[in-house]
Amino acid sequence: MNDDSGRKRRPGNYLRYALLALAAFLVLSLGFALIPRESPAPAAPSFSEQARTAALAETLDLRAASQQLANGSSGARRQLFSHAVTLLTTQARALLLPGGDTSSPAVGTGSAPGASSAAGASGTDGPSAGAPGTASASAGATSAPAPSGTATLPALVTALSKSGKERLLHAEKADGGMARLLTAVGTAQLLQATTLAQAAGTPPPALPAPSATQRNAATACSVTSPSGSGAPSQDGAQSSSSDQSNNSDPSSSSGQSSGSDQSGQTTGPADTATLAAALVRAVRTEVETVYGYQVALTRLEGAAAEQAAGLLAKHEAVVGQAEAYTRVHCVSVPPREPGYTLDTSFLQKPAAGLASLEAGTLPVYGDLVALSDGETRKWAVSSLVAAAQRTMRWGSDPGPVPGIVLDTSLLPELPEPDAPSAQPTGDGAATP
Repeated sequence: MNDDSGRKRRPGNYLRYALLALAAFLVLSLGFALIPRESPAPAAPSFSEQARTAALAETLDLRAASQQLANGSSGARRQLFSHAVTLLTTQARALLLPGGDTSSPAVGTGSAPGASSAAGASGTDGPSAGAPGTASASAGATSAPAPSGTATLPALVTALSKSGKERLLHAEKADGGMARLLTAVGTAQLLQATTLAQAAGTPPPALPAPSATQRNAATACSVTSPSGSGAPSQDGAQSSSSDQSNNSDPSSSSGQSSGSDQSGQTTGPADTATLAAALVRAVRTEVETVYGYQVALTRLEGAAAEQAAGLLAKHEAVVGQAEAYTRVHCVSVPPREPGYTLDTSFLQKPAAGLASLEAGTLPVYGDLVALSDGETRKWAVSSLVAAAQRTMRWGSDPGPVPGIVLDTSLLPELPEPDAPSAQPTGDGAATP
């Protein structure tokens, strides 16, 4: 009986163990299901977003300092500061995302490209520690435009110059569209620093100059000949001095035959937003500008003629540089036109006409900044800065974002500013 009774109990024990195991499994499953999962760490902002946030923070700081100085000034100096406020306001609106906040945790973190303080920058105009490739843990979105809440004209000039150079440095690595915006903001800030430096009696900031490529097109690529033989280019990265000499007479420009310099890589209406098309536009624009200067020189006198002669030489050098970069990217250099049609107003007022020509080059270089990278983008950035500077030399305003055709009515509005921490005085400075 014991054996029989033992054998009869075993199925009941097994069933009991199974039920206990199932209950334990259900309890554990429900427990794990009810435990909330940890939220994943937010993805780090992209370099372009960090650069945008840094630019916005510093632009707002510069705007606040300019506003303080404008409130404490009068007459021509007040107009000068008010113009700076307007310029910086437009830039801040362009940098602000729709519905975005003017303060962001991305600014001031160790990985940010740098929102270095504009406050008290009086020792150097060079790029700060917040430049790409470095980290500045002390930089922040709330950095003051001057130490101890004091805004002065020399400090504003230095801070504008420093911020402008940082924007240009960040533009070299940012995404295409953001690189174009950063270049425009940095260029205008550098030019504004130059204008204010004249009023302050301080040296103007040094502006970058475009330089020719160091690469050799003969080894960089093989350009298909007109016959399609694929022979390597024999032009190299030289500045095409022979082409420039052919364009020395405004009434009879060289005008190479339309088929003499064609390659397998061409540009048309369907591919205008390409690096090749942007390079071709840059070459053609510079050649047309050279022609305009040659015509204007026959109608200018005195200091204006001397300035035009100097700028003509620079444009001839830029033509060679543009052609060199075009060859390096295996793009056919467009043939020279025999001449260009100039408006009657250009012939009557050549100085104003040259200002218009210079302003017309800005969007061309803006496109090239957005569509290029590396050494070519660096050249495009410095070329845009130089073009904006030449535009100002002829008395024209390149605007708050040179190189971008901007409809300010479409920009988001800035939020209401915080109460100022310093009270302006009548001597052009704001004190606590």
